[in-house]
Amino acid sequence: MARLPNFLTILRIVLVPVFVGLFYWGGPARYLGATAVFTLAALTDWADGFLARRYQGVSPFGTFLDPVADKLMVATALVLITAAGEMPALLAGILTSIIVGREITVSALREWMAEIGQRKKVAVSWLGKGKAVMQMLSIIFLLYAQPIGWFPSRDVGMVLLIVAAAMTLWSMLAYLRAAWPSLSGSAGSALDSDQHRR
Repeated sequence: MARLPNFLTILRIVLVPVFVGLFYWGGPARYLGATAVFTLAALTDWADGFLARRYQGVSPFGTFLDPVADKLMVATALVLITAAGEMPALLAGILTSIIVGREITVSALREWMAEIGQRKKVAVSWLGKGKAVMQMLSIIFLLYAQPIGWFPSRDVGMVLLIVAAAMTLWSMLAYLRAAWPSLSGSAGSALDSDQHRR
């Protein structure tokens, strides 16, 4: 059971080329198959975290690979949705740039903070988890794209993606604010001053 979280994380990465193939196949393979694969990946994202905590299966390998798998699937889906014209080109480009750019920025920030022993200051927050859920839901609706009776999947997906992008910026600013004393050097100056007084 302890190995299952890592298996689910690896499965998400393996599903990426399957997802891409189904998306480009078009037709039902796209709006049913690709949507189903992405939904499965989103569920395994929740499941591997739950199982790792429930059965004390957290490992350095899983801690490293889990965010990589998440970002790989989300970035791939956003690029494909943008290229397919599921949203107005300008809006899609801006939202995708915000979301992907934030992930690159925060990943680099966490790596740097870890190097100086301050990783906990930029640990995943409730806001980061919330934006991840919002991203997943918006992408699922945009992938399906077909109306479900009176329910406009594509339009709802666009609105949710805008909300997700706003939450993405908000969370990035929160992480940068938490890390700012270290980034600006003020944390080190305060520590040096304290040591001098002693």
